[in-house]
Amino acid sequence: MTYHIIINSVKTVEEFKEAWTNADYIELLERFGFPDGKDSKPEELKELLFMAISDFEGHEAAAILLDYKLSEHLNEGQIDQMSHDMLLDKISEEYRDISLHHELFNINQLLYKAYNGTFPNAKATIIEFEISPNNDVTKEVVLKVLEKTLANNNVIKRLYSEQLAGKEAFDEAEDIVWELKPTGDNSYIMTTSEYWISRDEFKDAEFDADIVIFEEEED
Repeated sequence: MTYHIIINSVKTVEEFKEAWTNADYIELLERFGFPDGKDSKPEELKELLFMAISDFEGHEAAAILLDYKLSEHLNEGQIDQMSHDMLLDKISEEYRDISLHHELFNINQLLYKAYNGTFPNAKATIIEFEISPNNDVTKEVVLKVLEKTLANNNVIKRLYSEQLAGKEAFDEAEDIVWELKPTGDNSYIMTTSEYWISRDEFKDAEFDADIVIFEEEED
């Protein structure tokens, strides 16, 4: 399949504004010992949360956030270990289960802002592009198309060369691309970690790409 793509913008960001809702802030305020969050003005909730967090050690705050967001995926021991590791390493890039990277990024960046840089600063990449034909544009397809313009040392190209070539199933694409949503007839916006794709790895802004979709062999 041949696609034509035009990359309109590539931005590096430190947070997603929609990552946390007012309901999240109210629930977290309660967990951090401030039960009256629901009576506060919505525009004050984030600042109140940062004040509440400041009364806790970094690893304690990390554990509360991890428990709130990822208790269905991590046990108590894993949360305890990760809450300490987050102070030293970019867990949202290094944790072995990449399906948790997006949520870990949001947690990490909330802590990074709350503690004024005590936690490592992770970054994300937002790509806006147009693609045609607009048929079966999945996360897998987009990564296979973008691969044609990314630098040779890109981590996806190094780790998933067989999947990108269509020789193996590329299930990991669902977790590498955090969000892919249409913004127009042929236009999309995509988010991922800077670990996977960084702004300076792009070579061409407009190009054609031939891709191969993996197909399971029938018995």
